[in-house]
Amino acid sequence: MKRLEFPLIPGFNVEFTDRDLALRRIEYWAEHGMTVVHVVYGPEGCGKSAWLKQSTELLRELGFEVTYINPLHQEFTAYTDMKDLIKQLTEAAAEVFGVAQVRLATLALEFVKEALKRRKRRVAVLVDDAFKAIGIDKAAIYVKGILGLIEYPPADYDVIVTVAATSEGLSRREIGRHRWAYLDAMWNMSKEGFKQLYEHIPGSKPDFEETWRLTGGNPKILGQLYEARWNVEAVLMRIINDKRLKAFISSLLPEERKWLKEAVEDPDTLLMRERIPLMDRLIDLNLIVDTIPERLSHLWVDTPPPEKDLEIGVGKDNAWQAPLYKEAVRRVLGA
Repeated sequence: MKRLEFPLIPGFNVEFTDRDLALRRIEYWAEHGMTVVHVVYGPEGCGKSAWLKQSTELLRELGFEVTYINPLHQEFTAYTDMKDLIKQLTEAAAEVFGVAQVRLATLALEFVKEALKRRKRRVAVLVDDAFKAIGIDKAAIYVKGILGLIEYPPADYDVIVTVAATSEGLSRREIGRHRWAYLDAMWNMSKEGFKQLYEHIPGSKPDFEETWRLTGGNPKILGQLYEARWNVEAVLMRIINDKRLKAFISSLLPEERKWLKEAVEDPDTLLMRERIPLMDRLIDLNLIVDTIPERLSHLWVDTPPPEKDLEIGVGKDNAWQAPLYKEAVRRVLGA
């Protein structure tokens, strides 16, 4: 399979690395099909988009009519001979912001419907960050629309593969209230896989173990550190500002600040009845992932995180999305 290249930072591309288990999951779905939509969730910047794009290439080679659509970024890739649909996708991607997002999200469903009507037997649609584009409140209905194409297709088919990816904890909560999708977890890269990515970076850099402790295997954080010339302070301040952590922490009651300090050391301490509202606010800020599944292979798209590694912010049930997130919170709490 052709390995695609992706930008680690603007102007510097690296070849798709690791995620062999996740690609094998796509191969399994391609062979056996799906009975429900699969929604893959995980930390921001863990590599879900790169995996979906690489999977598009894999499905093309397996003989699928396939499209990858990211409504939020007004981006798509389509491997099909349905030129009129490609024209519609191109036109939708060129629309003004707001209109483009809704049209592209809608065309993802239309792609499957039209492919089946035209007697295409193997069809796949991979949708990335659609829930941000259409609104979290519509996430479950959108998934239900995709499921309808599997359960009540306009024509017979051999295999349909439908995968949606999200880093939004809110969308996971909304979708999980229904039985229209399976929620599959993806975590940051495994230590071995992350080392392969790390070794692609030229020039002087911190040693690997230090880089691992800073990133926890998150490719986006690695890219931010490389772009900042390994200035950890600069990346920390960007996280603090982008997440508006000073305002968030200033809004907390003294007892909540105490709970947050404990969560910096061990995120599992948030799983107490009175602390759930604080945990939900951290989820809304995309700082933590809650109620992590057991480390069983069928619950994970790729290698799960360690059972518990507090140095990188991973608990048994909760985890900081990246170690620098908890360090940013620690910094503001200390200030």
